[in-house]
Amino acid sequence: MLGIFSLEFLLVIAAFVFWLWMIVDCVAKEPSGSSTKVVWLLVIIFLHVLGAFLYFFIRRPERIRETGQ
Repeated sequence: MLGIFSLEFLLVIAAFVFWLWMIVDCVAKEPSGSSTKVVWLLVIIFLHVLGAFLYFFIRRPERIRETGQ
């Protein structure tokens, strides 16, 4: 199916939204003043969707256990 609602287009949009969500999550909820925040933000930005998935599955659960957010 061609057009704006093709499966590929929807996957790209979903990946972009997930990537942005992980950037916002990292900036807003990682503890301030730690190098962890900067390192994970760089991982998310430079590795794009792969970095967002790494943050989501590795760091985010750890942060939630540590800080509750």
